[in-house]
Amino acid sequence: MTGFGRAQLEAGGAGLAVELRSVNHRHLDLSVRLPRALAGLELELRRALAARFARGKLDLVISAATGSESKELELDRALADRYLDFARTFAAERGVDAALHMGELLALPGVARVQEPVLDEAMLRPELLAALETAAQAADAMRRAEGAVLERELRARLVRVAGLAAEVAERSGEVAAAARERLRKRAEQLRAETGLVDESRLAQELVSAADRMDVTEEVVRLQSHVAQFEASLAAAEPDAGVGRRLEFLLQEMLREANTIGSKAADAPLAHVVVDLKTELERIREQALNVE
Repeated sequence: MTGFGRAQLEAGGAGLAVELRSVNHRHLDLSVRLPRALAGLELELRRALAARFARGKLDLVISAATGSESKELELDRALADRYLDFARTFAAERGVDAALHMGELLALPGVARVQEPVLDEAMLRPELLAALETAAQAADAMRRAEGAVLERELRARLVRVAGLAAEVAERSGEVAAAARERLRKRAEQLRAETGLVDESRLAQELVSAADRMDVTEEVVRLQSHVAQFEASLAAAEPDAGVGRRLEFLLQEMLREANTIGSKAADAPLAHVVVDLKTELERIREQALNVE
C-alpha cells in the first residue's frame, strides 16, 4: 500500500532529513540510502523497518536537511593566491589583461566549497532511530487509512457476490424444473404418438438432467469462501500471509463460478454468472494490495 513519512533531526551540529516511501509489492523489498559516514547503521535501520512492515517496496532516504545552518562555507586562500599569481604571470608573458573577477575566482575548482558537518554515527544513532520511527508511523498511518477504504470496497463487492450467488441458486432451480417438465412433455408426446415409452429410461434422463444442472454444491462452496474471505478481512492486525490467503480464496471462488457457468443451460443464468465473475475479478485486482 502507499505510504509516506518524513522526519528531521538536529544532533551534533548535523541536520538530517529522514524520508520513507512505500508502494505495494508482493514481498518486503527494502532500499536504504544514507550518508557514507552512517553506513554502519544500515543493517539496524533495515531491521527496524522489517519489524514494522510485513510487505511492500520501501525506500528510505536519509540526507542532509535542506537549508541546514550547520553547513559552512570554506575558502582555500592559498589556492586562490596561486590562481591569481598564475593569472598575473601568464598575462605578463602573453601581454594580455590579467583582471580576474571575484565571481570567476570563486568558481574555480577548489577555491570555495561547502563544508559538510562531521557525522558521528554513535552520537546520531538514538536520534536517527527515533526519527525513523516517526517517519514509519506516518507512513503506516497513511497505509492503514488506504487499507480502511480498500476494506469497505471489498466488503461492498462481497455483498454483491453473495447476492449473485443467491440469484444463481434461485434461477438454477427454475431451470432444472423447466428441463424436467420439458422431458415429461416429450415423453407424453411420444406415448400419445407411438404408445411406447421406457419409464425407467425416462426416470434416468430426469435424474441425469437434474444432476447436470444442479449447482447446489458450487453455490454452497462459493458462499463458504465468501465467509472465509470476510473473516480474513476482519483480522485485527496485519498478517504477512493474508494476501496469499485471499488470493487462494478468490481462485476457488472463480473455480466455482466457472463450474456454474459450464452448467448454465439458460441465457439469464449465464448473464448472472458473467456478473458474478466480473465482481470476483474486480475483487482480485483490489486484493493484490491487501496485507
